This record gives sequence, structure tokens and C-alpha cells, in this order.
Amino acid sequence: MVELADEAKKDTILIVDDTPENIALITSLLKGLYRTKVATNGRKALQVVVSNDPPDLILLDIMMPEMDGYETCRRLKSNPQTADIPVIFLTAKAQVEDEQTGFEVGAADYITKPISPPIVLSRVKTHLQLKKMYDFLRDKNEFLEQEVARRTKEIDSIQDAAMIAIGSLAETRDNETGNHIRRT
Repeated sequence: MVELADEAKKDTILIVDDTPENIALITSLLKGLYRTKVATNGRKALQVVVSNDPPDLILLDIMMPEMDGYETCRRLKSNPQTADIPVIFLTAKAQVEDEQTGFEVGAADYITKPISPPIVLSRVKTHLQLKKMYDFLRDKNEFLEQEVARRTKEIDSIQDAAMIAIGSLAETRDNETGNHIRRT
């Protein structure tokens, strides 16, 4: 029972790659630290991401059948529901132009194969921390906006009550002046 609770607290990483060896390598690297999900192409990845349990981070290969990693990332970033999920490209494409394209379509990071396990673990950890801070700030901002709206409404009510009180006070001295203040 405790294991299930601990497993549920772990961040979830979606591994998107069409090569079983790469999936096995990344899964074994992340095992014990994170929950992992796997998709073997871009279309399946898009389906997994919009499920009830979306991942916290995506490790995405570029060269895949059906839909490449660039297009998958473009679609993820164009959907408001998935736009905030960090994407790290994990690919054999090592040209500067490939990396530049990766960042242009919305990737948070770009790692070339063959991978270095400490670098992958470090970057995954960093981007998960950044996402948590972003989520915290977004939630805090929403709370503060609601609080400002509540307080503004409260001030409006106090202002209305003050005007009615001033009008009533003036009315006790002069009925016409009191009615004029209320109308104003």
C-alpha cells in the first residue's frame, strides 16, 4: 500500500521512441526515480499526453515513422492543454540546424545520442523542478487574481455603504441635499 502511494507521488516521464533498445535504456535509467510511460510514435504520444494522467515531462526522439518529433512537439505546444509540458529531444541528429529547429518548435532541451546517463538525469531533474516552480507560480497568480477581485468587490461594497451613510446623514439636516447625494 505504501509502495503505491510512493509511486503515485513520483513524476511521470513519457518516453517517445520507435527503437526498443533506446526505450529499454532510458526506462532502466529512470527506473526507481520516476514513473515512465512509453509511446512508439508521435500519434501515440499525443494520445497519452491528453489522457487522465498526463506526463510531467516528455523525452522525444525526432526520427520516427508516421509523425516525426518536430511535428509532435509543434502539436504539443499548440494545444493549451499540453503546452506547459517540457519536451526534451533525445536524438541522434547532432547538427546545429537540427538543434535550432528543436528549440524553435518548443523544446526545453536537446540531448544527442549516444546519451550520457548523468547528463540525462540532471537535465530531467532540472526541467521537472522548473515545471514545478512554473506550476506553483501559475497557481499562486490565479489565487492572487481571485483575491484582488474579492477585495475590489469588498471595497465597492464599503464605498456604496459609505455613500448611503453620508446621504442619510445629510438627509437628517436637509431632505433635498440628502436625496441629491443619493442620486449622485
